[in-house]
Amino acid sequence: MIYQSIFLRFGAALLIGVLIGMQREYAHGSSQGRGLFAGARTFALMSLVGATAAFLSDTLDSIWVFISIIGLMSLMVIVAYYVTATEREEIGLTSEVAALITILIGAICYIHSIELAAAMGVVTTVLLAVKGEFRQFVKVITQEDVFATLQFAVITAIVLPVLPNKTFGSPPFDVLNPSQIWEMVIFISGINFLGYVLVKVVGPKKGLGISGLLGGLASSTATTMSFSERSKSQTGMEKPFAVAIIMAWIIMFIRVIIEVAVVNTQLLSYVWPALAAMGLAGLIYAIYLYLSQSAIDEEELALSNPFELGTAIKFGLIYALVLLAIKTAEIYIGENGIYLTSIIAGLADVDAITLSISDLTRAGGSVPLESGKFAIIFATISNTLTKGALVFSIGSKTLRKYVWPIMALMVIIGLGIAFLI
Repeated sequence: MIYQSIFLRFGAALLIGVLIGMQREYAHGSSQGRGLFAGARTFALMSLVGATAAFLSDTLDSIWVFISIIGLMSLMVIVAYYVTATEREEIGLTSEVAALITILIGAICYIHSIELAAAMGVVTTVLLAVKGEFRQFVKVITQEDVFATLQFAVITAIVLPVLPNKTFGSPPFDVLNPSQIWEMVIFISGINFLGYVLVKVVGPKKGLGISGLLGGLASSTATTMSFSERSKSQTGMEKPFAVAIIMAWIIMFIRVIIEVAVVNTQLLSYVWPALAAMGLAGLIYAIYLYLSQSAIDEEELALSNPFELGTAIKFGLIYALVLLAIKTAEIYIGENGIYLTSIIAGLADVDAITLSISDLTRAGGSVPLESGKFAIIFATISNTLTKGALVFSIGSKTLRKYVWPIMALMVIIGLGIAFLI
């Protein structure tokens, strides 16, 4: 290893140690707990010890050098913990565990990858810094949430590895791959769960706009329905409710762009201009409404845990049916059949059709990229119109007045850009 690379790796280890140590010093200064186990300098030295241990082990070609140094440092941490716990009669391993991780991160800087070490350092610092948020999350999470999440995790860990990674039968059934279908279920459930957790942690007191934004991550349809229903019983709140609904719709467009980017980057350049323009129009209109609104309500959104097994299986079945419908329509109706299927599928769920089209337009797929572009844009417009119909059917008259202009504008922009670009 050239000297320049060695200095770079040791320098990275030093900076990561300082970062973690500064967080520990800040946490100590803002708390009234036990004394400081180690500060920025000590954590920086620990990271350098890890890098030095890896360097000596590599130079002397002996793993025992590394094991001995790491073992000695671990013993020092254990002794420090024993003394601290005995003197202050408090039990807590956060700083001590962070110290051991910092040592190993320093070793990773030299042995393996600076990028991985930096990522681990950032993740470690974030985990140390979000103590309050974790406590808040534990307070608002329910036993049903924990059970649903564990159930989904267990069934995924057991089912996914044994699901056959192949298709069955002749067209149109050749698009059904059980392993790939369940991977998409995990992907969408993960996005939905992120929104669900954020809503739980942030809570409604941050404003309806943020609640709508986070609710859109979990379910833009559920968010639209929730605020539309409340608009009839809470008069005078139509503008804040409209802002929340529009923010949820904007997140839907962002979700679709992300899903396409993950599954098929080639298709991304075809669909993002129309979706981004629709979202931008919604954002400008939401800002206008926000600046002219009055008080903000503080009730919570009614959202269910997306990791519930029933919800996950339901999405998996919808995704498989959409795949099958698109393939069947392509065989027996042609290109127009794909568009019809997309519009119909978008009425209920835009995620399934987006993932299906993105998968079928990949290299070697049966759907051209241009057709995939129109299919996804048609599906998002169909879904937007569906949510607009919810507002018109269950929302108050004033809420409809605020929502229909942007809904019409989104549809016009989406279709215009789809046909022009």
